[in-house]
Amino acid sequence: MSPSPPLPSTPPTTVEDLVRTRLSTALGGWRGLLDSAAPALAFLVSWLVTHDLKVSVGASLAVLLVALVARIARRETLQHALGGILTTAVAAFIASRTGRAQDVFLPGILLNLGLAVVFALSMLARWPVVGFLVGAVTEDPTAWRRDKGIVSLCQKLTGLLLAGYVVRAVVQLPLYLSGNTTALAISKLALGWPLLVAGIAIAGLMLLKGNTPLAPSADPEPVAEV
Repeated sequence: MSPSPPLPSTPPTTVEDLVRTRLSTALGGWRGLLDSAAPALAFLVSWLVTHDLKVSVGASLAVLLVALVARIARRETLQHALGGILTTAVAAFIASRTGRAQDVFLPGILLNLGLAVVFALSMLARWPVVGFLVGAVTEDPTAWRRDKGIVSLCQKLTGLLLAGYVVRAVVQLPLYLSGNTTALAISKLALGWPLLVAGIAIAGLMLLKGNTPLAPSADPEPVAEV
């Protein structure tokens, strides 16, 4: 398995540069996000075309297997594909037990509700979830708390993610309760990658335009080996 993406040769000097670097390492970049979302996207597209539960689950599993084989062949880490494995397995199991196609979306809806609560509570406590992502790839996972600028930026980024979870839950929960599987699939597509890309674009602007000095006392430990 390959190591995490290397850090820039020049140490970060601003809060935005530090957070951008740490988040890219923790999330595996665009490749990691794609691997975790591709199986669900395959199911949604297949369902909209065929309205066949077995075919849709099969398409999802096929995409998942291709992603896993590609990573194994390249000796790359599998950690960013594990989210797709878990989500696909749980969704397929629930739908196969109930026989209702809309139940494929239940894990995602519950996940969005749960994450919305966790993110909101973390912001109220001033321990934003994004801060833990920043610290997860260092030897000192709470070093970011020493810099008020990092905490403030992580609060904003956590709030940005929270908004996405709330929007998905508010739109999709009524559709699930009404059993409207087609509308659920469409909403999942519309509020999936498009909303994610929009959120990343906004976060990117925040991280690129900001120039908050990094406090020397908050200089993080080296990235931990994975």
